[in-house]
Amino acid sequence: MSHMPESRPYHHGDLRAALLAVAERTLREKGVGSLSLRELARETGVSHAAPGRHFKDKQALLNALALAGYERLARTLDAADDPALPLQPRLTALAGAYLGFATEHAELLELMYARKHDPDAAEQMAVGIDKTVGSLERVIADAQKRGEIVEGDPERLTLVVGAALQGIAAFTTGGMLDPDAAGDTLDDLVHHLLHGLKPR
Repeated sequence: MSHMPESRPYHHGDLRAALLAVAERTLREKGVGSLSLRELARETGVSHAAPGRHFKDKQALLNALALAGYERLARTLDAADDPALPLQPRLTALAGAYLGFATEHAELLELMYARKHDPDAAEQMAVGIDKTVGSLERVIADAQKRGEIVEGDPERLTLVVGAALQGIAAFTTGGMLDPDAAGDTLDDLVHHLLHGLKPR
């Protein structure tokens, strides 16, 4: 690792990581419209040209932010997943991890899903999606093989589960659902997804 000269105004050592951290904060506080490489340079205390060595334009910065988000979400889901658990608690743990990420990083998640349509970044985003949405899809497909979940296209079933989770996240961030109550709602959600609403 090369030694950074002491005169640098930021102390992160890694300019790219510093720029991404500042960009994520701006995204959270002011929204995607406020992000600019020029503003990032100013906030990080480097020359206007410096960010250009890492991101050729704003689109490249947004893609890098989204990819970092997918990495973080993948680690979050991975840490929460316990294949030894029965299906309902396993899905509830995964759903809880996703909900935590989605409410804490609502703007970042929105950016992650928006960037997956960027043709320049489609391949990189596909890897991120496979590590996150794909991991949930694999849990569902495995449960189908064991006869614990109805037959059908696991991708479509994952979409249904994801839509329900995203709905709870949106209700929570939108203030319609108390964050403390979201956990209980999640238990209900997974229960009803697995068993349906019909009386048994």
